[in-house]
Amino acid sequence: MTQLSDITGRARGSYVQLEQLIAQRFPARKLQLLHRNRALSALAGANKSNFRGRGIDFEEVRRYQAGDDIRSIDWRVTARTGAAHTKLFREERERPVMLLVDQRQGMFFGSRYCFKSVLAARLAALLTWSALEGGDKIGGLVFNRREHREIKPRRSRRTALALLSEICKYNSALPVPPGEGGATLSDTLANLRRVTRPGSNVFLISDFQGIEDDMACDHLFQLAQHTQISAITCADPLEMNLPRGGRYTVTDGELRSELNTAHQGLREAYRESYRQRQEALGTIMQRLGIPLLRATTDESPFNLLQTYFGEARP
Repeated sequence: MTQLSDITGRARGSYVQLEQLIAQRFPARKLQLLHRNRALSALAGANKSNFRGRGIDFEEVRRYQAGDDIRSIDWRVTARTGAAHTKLFREERERPVMLLVDQRQGMFFGSRYCFKSVLAARLAALLTWSALEGGDKIGGLVFNRREHREIKPRRSRRTALALLSEICKYNSALPVPPGEGGATLSDTLANLRRVTRPGSNVFLISDFQGIEDDMACDHLFQLAQHTQISAITCADPLEMNLPRGGRYTVTDGELRSELNTAHQGLREAYRESYRQRQEALGTIMQRLGIPLLRATTDESPFNLLQTYFGEARP
């Protein structure tokens, strides 16, 4: 019998099962994506976000009261009645949520509890169910180097299951056979721009290999002009530091080599290279006003999201 601790604990394994992603609907009820602005404001840097906010609908006009925003005064009604009146607006309740889920070859890596591809799937499942619970439309784009699949946002359990099924499908296809060419992160962001409506709440779940490309940054900049973006980068402890000194056989899926991790200079260079890549990623996101969350395979994906979205629902 599955325990709650199994659902909210660390992700495990090299592949994910659909039943595991469906089970995330229970802890996802504790997440409240509507509080994203306040929760993530400290991560977005000093730059002003380009997102213009969710749409609002006019509701009524009433007499001006102390504390009302003077910018909302209806001057026509005020002139006609001789008393100050202000407009009231009702916030738009419907908000499409779009997930970008990376299942490329580089995500098929892990040294502790799970692969980064599994971590990304678990994070996506939590966000999917939380969005649906909040009454939002949910859709997404799942991709690897060879292809991608788009799920149009809808407010339905069937759409949520279709998205999670595609994530499982792409996850089970790993490792992707090597080959020439293939789609880049820039290509995927271009596709995301094409299918994402203005005003959407977008979550990018990836290790962001290739984000330093000028075209990728430009697509991300254009996307950030009209949507609200949050980025979640997936990493593994072995990417941060080499294992203890010794000789290890390593492979990239095509070639094999021997690595001697006892060399102190190599260990320091490896650590510095990772630090520089993460610093560059943080700089890009900060420049665009995009909050960046950092997830690792040895931590609970639920605990990470609960830290920022764990508001109790009314």
